[in-house]
Amino acid sequence: MSKPTPWLRVLQLFALAAVAVGLVMALRAPEDAFQGEYARIMHVHVPTSWLAFLAFGVTALGSVMWRIRRTRRWDRLAAASAELGVVFTGLSLATGSLWGGAVWGTYWDWADPRMATTALMFFVYLGYLALRRTTDDPEAAASRSSLLGIIAVVQVPLVYFSVNLFRSLHQTQSVRPGGATMPTEMLVAMLVNLAALTVLYAALLATRMWVMKREEEVELAPAAGAGVAPPRLEEVGDA
Repeated sequence: MSKPTPWLRVLQLFALAAVAVGLVMALRAPEDAFQGEYARIMHVHVPTSWLAFLAFGVTALGSVMWRIRRTRRWDRLAAASAELGVVFTGLSLATGSLWGGAVWGTYWDWADPRMATTALMFFVYLGYLALRRTTDDPEAAASRSSLLGIIAVVQVPLVYFSVNLFRSLHQTQSVRPGGATMPTEMLVAMLVNLAALTVLYAALLATRMWVMKREEEVELAPAAGAGVAPPRLEEVGDA
């Protein structure tokens, strides 16, 4: 198996450095006047939520392009991004639950629209990943999952705007076109972490797609010894 390209290694190292900078910024950000230290969870919770939206959007893009071009690269993009989207959604749910337990006094409330719609999105994309594994035929897997990948993305705006559409434990968006509802130092730290996790997403996406391509090459490669013909009986007798 070939080694990762130099640019991929550079991207991976840059992602690690960016995440380290983001962590330092989160720890140095000022405390919230009401939530205290617990507000620092925001610097992970908000970026992972945004990255989940981005990842599922990329899955939809890859699914659409696969149906147009029918090339494996687009299907790998859709599948890899869906995997990362599920990871980021899981992190968003976990950090949100911890934050809610500390600030609201409850770790989970199914009556909260943001929690409920995010959990639904999480399980739908788990179903997407499971659907891809219902067949060993890559073309069939891509064809089936691409439809779900295109349809499921409608959940993203529903989750995002749920705090505006329904009464919720969640506050409305802290960052809006008209400005932000948090101190500048907090906003800068959150945006740095958003940028850092975006770079991490890009690095993980490129790495996962590289691994998928190598796996496909291994599957298509002839088995060891496949080109060796067994000796004929007459040859054995002559020996």
